Amino acid sequence: MEIVGLGLHYEELPIGRKFQTIGRTVTEADIVNFINCTGMTEVLFTDMEYLEAHSDIRGRVAPGALAYTIAEGLLVQSTMQHTGLAFLHMELNVRAPVFAGDTLHVECEVIEARLTSKGTRGLVRTRNQIVNQHGQVVIEYTPLRMIKCRDAD
Repeated sequence: MEIVGLGLHYEELPIGRKFQTIGRTVTEADIVNFINCTGMTEVLFTDMEYLEAHSDIRGRVAPGALAYTIAEGLLVQSTMQHTGLAFLHMELNVRAPVFAGDTLHVECEVIEARLTSKGTRGLVRTRNQIVNQHGQVVIEYTPLRMIKCRDAD
């Protein structure tokens, strides 16, 4: 019987391939749970009075790390089930704030792909842009991942 929901294999990720994830709205509960779980109790995330009086940011802002992890969750569930082997490296740039109520999706482009010496897995680097509901790129990052080859199944 066919299993649905499996990830993409190395052979399905040639340089230049582009795809987009579904969207996910950042909620107040997401922000509260994330800052409490991580201990990121920075006043920008916990003190609305401070934001009103002393910050250029207006609104319920989310940590950039939360937006990044939401993006990774969208990618894991749609592209890496049973095929993703390791997250090896990345560069990350925060371009704009994310707020409660923002709906994010990830736009990916494969920018590097090569087989490892073992031959049963490949290294794939993508350019991932986290985009909000206004079409604004809020975070861009370039992860390098080890991905299983189809013949390795």
